Amino acid sequence: MSTQPQQTTSGQTRLALEIGLLLLLALIWGSSFTLIKVALPTIPPFTMVAARVTIAAVLLILIALAQGHALPRQGSLWAAFVVQGLLQSALPFTLISWGEVHITSGLAGVLNATPPMFVLVIAMSTMRVDARSGDTAALLAQAAILAASFCYALAPIWGQRFAGRPVIVTAAGTMSCAAALMLPIAAVLDRPWTLAPTTQAITAVLGLAIVCTALAMVIYFRLIHTLGPLGTTSGSYLRAGFAVALGTTLLDESFTWSMLAGMLLIVVGVMAITAPMRRP
Repeated sequence: MSTQPQQTTSGQTRLALEIGLLLLLALIWGSSFTLIKVALPTIPPFTMVAARVTIAAVLLILIALAQGHALPRQGSLWAAFVVQGLLQSALPFTLISWGEVHITSGLAGVLNATPPMFVLVIAMSTMRVDARSGDTAALLAQAAILAASFCYALAPIWGQRFAGRPVIVTAAGTMSCAAALMLPIAAVLDRPWTLAPTTQAITAVLGLAIVCTALAMVIYFRLIHTLGPLGTTSGSYLRAGFAVALGTTLLDESFTWSMLAGMLLIVVGVMAITAPMRRP
């Protein structure tokens, strides 16, 4: 009896699972823009990111150890984790958090979801409409979000080198390096011990750390192995949609025509990138 039907069904089930995880990751990361906006009034960007990655690192290390995994000892591997932590977390998290000081969470989500080759096109449309004349801070904020997008484009390509290693170990190592990068910066620039964050802000940071970082990193590195870098980043346009929807419903942010134009360009961009891959 042929096993091909069973193999086909099993393959379809696995693909459905990975697509479901991709949708979940888009929702999780889309919500991060809203949580950042909630925390910003009383927790500055550097401290927010330092707390976010440190809590996530501790949680991921504890899970890895509980599962019987030992953290690697090779210096070359930790050097690779430093690069991954910088590209995937420390630098883009900081750029996005600083950018949201000056622009809405919805616009940040749209800009951050752009494939790199379409970044400049969308930047031109959004800057003309949403940045006030002479508002240099808003323009720089949008540029920061776009720079974070570029980091996110590079991160999954670099992350392929960790294939074959336990996902939880990769996530723990990467986040530990991100924490090592951010803690001294936050201590020097923000002096977090002098802050008085609200309960709402602390709750937002905990959500960012536990859900949007620790859980998201585990899903992210799994998808890099199963769907590849392009497949993993193709969910960016969904992240933008979630960010805009949450910003308008929870934060009373306005939905502008430039955001709609940006989201449409993202969809067109994803279709243009993936269409050649679907051809026989």
